[in-house]
Amino acid sequence: MTEETKKMVIDNICYTLNNFIKCSAYDNIIFCWVMHEQSIIDSILSRLNPNDCNVNNISLIASESAMKQRIMKDVEDRIRTVDVLERSVVRIPLYEKLDTIKIDTTDKDVDSIVNEIVK
Repeated sequence: MTEETKKMVIDNICYTLNNFIKCSAYDNIIFCWVMHEQSIIDSILSRLNPNDCNVNNISLIASESAMKQRIMKDVEDRIRTVDVLERSVVRIPLYEKLDTIKIDTTDKDVDSIVNEIVK
């Protein structure tokens, strides 16, 4: 990914999120993307027009072994390629530095994770 494509992606994300925010048909918007640097989060947040909405920044984290197991299942299912594994493992410590609510998903099912997010 180049700097130009990164900028384009952030522009598209902000445009789309702002359109959802200003649309009265939606009560909740969940935006999910890998954001391992605070600067990425800050860049997006600085360009949103939140009006009367609340923004909650949540990082879903997992142990290294759980992450490896999940990624390898995706590799076996041909959803991802194995090169994703190394990049993902290297980024694990970066999530602790983020100004976000952390939810550890290790050994949790989807329903319990959703319940934590709702709280």
